[in-house]
Amino acid sequence: MNAAPGQIRFALIDTDSGFVRVLTKRLEAAGWEHRVLSSTVPPEDLIAMKLNALVVDLSLLGPIGWEFLERVCGMLPDLGVVVVSQGSTVAQRVRGLRLGADDWVSKPCHPEEVMARVEAVVRRRRRSQPRSDLGPVVAAELEIRPDQFQAFVAGRSINLTRREFELLQTLAEAEGKVLEREEIYQLVWGYAMAHGDRSVDVFIRKLRAKLQKQSPSWSYIHTHFGVGYRFEPEHEVLGATDAPTAPQAADAGVAAELTKLEAEAAERR
Repeated sequence: MNAAPGQIRFALIDTDSGFVRVLTKRLEAAGWEHRVLSSTVPPEDLIAMKLNALVVDLSLLGPIGWEFLERVCGMLPDLGVVVVSQGSTVAQRVRGLRLGADDWVSKPCHPEEVMARVEAVVRRRRRSQPRSDLGPVVAAELEIRPDQFQAFVAGRSINLTRREFELLQTLAEAEGKVLEREEIYQLVWGYAMAHGDRSVDVFIRKLRAKLQKQSPSWSYIHTHFGVGYRFEPEHEVLGATDAPTAPQAADAGVAAELTKLEAEAAERR
């Protein structure tokens, strides 16, 4: 399986002929490289396939399914694993995720959903890889270091969490472009944003607070009310007494929701 860099290569372990037939048609139409297996294979064989994702139906593997999942996740930590299974219980799903699966989809399911979840898993895996090949990004007083997953002002770390850094990096890489909330969520969290989810706003507020504390003379992240956010360093005018703008007022509203959303946002880190 020789694919271009960045292309998804995955194997499907499933004997559900109807599901496999429909999914492979979608995969072929999308030009995805894939391999269909009817039974488990040694993890070493998966390594040789140079996969970046595996989709497996545990319910069709019998008692060996759990052992196989644990071995694969333990030996191939960089492999994204999505479990599809029919009639699973909460306990089974929890067990699978704790053994190392990245996602769990219950059958019957739409092939497009399976493909989207594979994409999300691979995207999250890629974003978690150290990007040492990229040099630091300097914006005003801010230095963004992808190789350290951290940002600095005058050599002092801002102490960003992993999610806050990914958010900052995503905005900075857009080079002044306005990113919609849904787009930011897709890029940083790795899957579609649920209706009413305010995680992006909550994390933007946290990130702004840390930037303001370390670099008070500059404003880096700007709100576009009703749309999203833009990263562009702008020097603050000292002593300004202008009334808060609509975007600033919107940020104040987000602050009021912070306590309620804190626990939910933490779970998504």
